[in-house]
Amino acid sequence: MPKLELHPDRLFPADASVRGIARDLYKSVCDLPIISPHGHTDPSWFARDEHFGNATELLLVPDHYVLRMLYSQGLAMEDLGVRPKSGGAAADPREAWRVLASHYHLFRGTPSRIWLDWVFSEVFGLDRLLTAETADLYYDRITDSLQQDSFRPRALFDRFNIEVIATTEAPLDTLESHAQIRDSGWTGRVITAYRPDPVVDPEFDGFGNNLAAFSDLTGEDCTTWQGYLAAHRQRREFFKRMGATSTDHGHPTAMTADLSPAECEALFARVQEQDVSPADAELFRAQMLTEMAGMSIDDGLVMQIHPGSFRNHNPQLFERFGRDKGADIPVRTEYVRALHPLLAKYGNDPRLSVIVFTLDESSYARELAPLAGHYPVLKLGPAWWFHDSPEGMRRYRRMVTETAGFYNTVGFNDDTRAFLSIPARHDLARRIDCGFLAELVAEHRLEDWEAAELASDLAYNFAKSAYRL
Repeated sequence: MPKLELHPDRLFPADASVRGIARDLYKSVCDLPIISPHGHTDPSWFARDEHFGNATELLLVPDHYVLRMLYSQGLAMEDLGVRPKSGGAAADPREAWRVLASHYHLFRGTPSRIWLDWVFSEVFGLDRLLTAETADLYYDRITDSLQQDSFRPRALFDRFNIEVIATTEAPLDTLESHAQIRDSGWTGRVITAYRPDPVVDPEFDGFGNNLAAFSDLTGEDCTTWQGYLAAHRQRREFFKRMGATSTDHGHPTAMTADLSPAECEALFARVQEQDVSPADAELFRAQMLTEMAGMSIDDGLVMQIHPGSFRNHNPQLFERFGRDKGADIPVRTEYVRALHPLLAKYGNDPRLSVIVFTLDESSYARELAPLAGHYPVLKLGPAWWFHDSPEGMRRYRRMVTETAGFYNTVGFNDDTRAFLSIPARHDLARRIDCGFLAELVAEHRLEDWEAAELASDLAYNFAKSAYRL
């Protein structure tokens, strides 16, 4: 039966001399605390500190990376334990896990395989590969372990050496779980981030109802432009009091705008209509990025822009199962002209910090690195989502470093719902960065002591500084 073994030199360069440098660099950073400044873990896990349920509920059903690969091979969501929105039946958790196990070979060569193998080995002590034959062994070992106090969320938070983790909530969220964490006396640092998409995107499902709820929550009249902006300012201040240091904006494009107050009022009235046009929806999102940048200058929240995803590309899947089931697809994204209105207005203001991510790798060297290499407010987020992989991270470093340098980037963030994979993802990023730095040392483009400093910066210091943590 195949063994599960994590090679100590995994992901390091194949050249032995360079690999030795990478190994030494990695040893200097592998035990640094984890800064997780952007992610989607559930804050109620840490508020309630209850036992996780079973292997399927924790490691299969919430992971859209895993779901999308299995779905692409013709497996039904119900067979993977995912229930339809209508409340229909789904496979028993053990049976769903058996489906994953019998198809685990599909993940060969993918980052999901790297992350899952790390979790299986390092967290649960499994030493045989996941296969159809070991499915029940895995399910029982993981599920039984999860009933132990040492596998509760707070205990794992401490075990993973997480210094701070940021969740992501919408303006309508009461942040009750964050209040419970704050009042519990637990010393773990779990903070929120302001994600206003449901009340900023006119094409977001339920936008009109969300505006009404926004009014009820804030006491502002969110059918008026000034009341709407005042509601955002109020909620941003509340999020700050609950620990937020950043905002996050997941728009389809990076388009920004700088309209006059009269134009903004007219546009806001139009986007509240039932038949809002796609052009008006895009223009409103664009204007709101600029408005949010102005608010960040006032309140100090770091702004993150995550454009370039065609979300819910599979309408039948979305209709039956909802969001985040693996059907979000990258699209080509333009930044130079798109960000110009925002940067023309605020790009030189030292109070503003904007972190830009992309799913369009072709823009790294042509657009993003030159922009971040010039504007003081801009920094580049790490290789993200479909590119948070060994080759994606290597491409990122090679395409941006010569123009933007290292110091206009922000290290690594894991951007995940899969809590147990957080240390695996950070370990992967540290290994890849150490390998890249080792190549520069071997080519005499960096001194070894410079590489050691950068290894710590990339693993820990940059993220802590960029997110004002």
